[in-house]
Amino acid sequence: MSFWDKLMSFFWSDVSLPLLIMVAFLAAVLLHFRREERASLFNTVSFFLVCLFGQFVGGLLHAFDFLRAADVTHEVFIIGAGVAVIRLWGLLVFRILLPAVKLTPPRITEDIFVIIAYIAWFMVRLRYAGLDLGSILATSAMITAVVAFAMQDTLGNILGGLALQLDNSVEVGDWIKVDDISGRVVDIRWRSTLVETRNWETVVFPNSQLMKNKFMVLGRRTDQPVQWRRWVWFNVGLDVVPTRVVSVVENSILHTDIANVAKNPAPNCLLMDMDSKGYARYALRYWLTDLGPDDPTDAMMRWHIMTALQRAGIRLAMEEHSIHLTKENEKYDEVVRQREVLLRIKTLRKVELFSQLNDAELTRLAERLRYSPFAKGNVITKQGDERSHWLYVIINGEAEVFVDLPNGKRRSVRTLERGNFFGEMGLLTGAPRSASVIAKSDVECYRIDKDVVEEILHARPGIADEISHILVVRRAELDVAMQNLDATGAHKDLSQQRNEILDTIKRFFSLS
Repeated sequence: MSFWDKLMSFFWSDVSLPLLIMVAFLAAVLLHFRREERASLFNTVSFFLVCLFGQFVGGLLHAFDFLRAADVTHEVFIIGAGVAVIRLWGLLVFRILLPAVKLTPPRITEDIFVIIAYIAWFMVRLRYAGLDLGSILATSAMITAVVAFAMQDTLGNILGGLALQLDNSVEVGDWIKVDDISGRVVDIRWRSTLVETRNWETVVFPNSQLMKNKFMVLGRRTDQPVQWRRWVWFNVGLDVVPTRVVSVVENSILHTDIANVAKNPAPNCLLMDMDSKGYARYALRYWLTDLGPDDPTDAMMRWHIMTALQRAGIRLAMEEHSIHLTKENEKYDEVVRQREVLLRIKTLRKVELFSQLNDAELTRLAERLRYSPFAKGNVITKQGDERSHWLYVIINGEAEVFVDLPNGKRRSVRTLERGNFFGEMGLLTGAPRSASVIAKSDVECYRIDKDVVEEILHARPGIADEISHILVVRRAELDVAMQNLDATGAHKDLSQQRNEILDTIKRFFSLS
């Protein structure tokens, strides 16, 4: 037999080509679907090629009649090549196939199965080489005992990781709190559990620490969705009745869709304490559905609380200090007030509803406006409401007008911007709200109440006639936008509608 024939017969077998094709196929699939792990994949394929070259070296030794060295070299690199193939199959099964069927076992499970396969392959090759497995296992048991004693801390972490997996104490994706550290579990490894905090940190907890000490799994409850109760605290003076504070806050929150806030259980407001400094301490409790944005959601809830209290004329309580005001301060405050009144008058002049008012009447109206802010998502007025006898003028932000149809659907009518007003029919006739208005962004408004307009109308009743004409036009525009009028209704006598509205205004304000 020639030198080349002796080399190839020992190095290349019938399964070598299929094995090489299989490795190339596995590598191509993994590279396509798991590009982020290309470094690990490159190392594994490189190791396989090194083992293949080692088998070629074994063939050279065999060709030169170094038979014993050739057998040992060949067997060592056969075992190495098998380890590389097992690793590739492990990546394919646990990183591609199982996630494709919605199964994502933790990394430690993959490691266990791969290590078992390594050991089985090693035993098979030793048995194939003619070694007695019984003596090998006996020797391995003694070595294992020595290693276990020397590495008891490491083994404690490993066993702790296994225990965490077996009893589902904590799972990947859970939010946990250990002492003063809280974060989301991203991986459970042999020795440690990795937790990513909201501060963009990764904390490594030894598994034995989690097994020996208590920790909290946040937001998890048996047979319940993941949600975590949060508290938002605020103070209000003792001069305000607690039931009013609770009602104002809860009505605002419950009628607003706020991201990451659960509908069930519903948020609730509680009187928690009464301080000797002269204020009551309240808490709004809500359930957070996404545990990541905790502080941003708390901030949004505080903004909703603040705007709701401002609209109701309730001030947040602050710690009081004695301040001595000077005449210069009084003059400055008066200048600021007059400047604000002038801005309000300028805004009112743009509202055609008040175009017939003289300067004195506009000034009187401007001084009685109520500043009313709304947070994004707040329902400003609700369709069908019969008690809201006031009008809003938008000074900043955008609001959406929509109607709820009998079939349960919602139709958007128009978008209101700075300078627009709404609620005039409820203010002047007492009619129920014909549409709902919701804040598309943070909105600032001036609110005009019935008693303010009533004083002006009683002082000059003739204004009601011009207002009735404007209301007729506004109603016709709304009807057209809502597409509620047919061809006949569209030509209804506007003068008749005007007379009806004028009579309603006079009855509502008790005008003669």
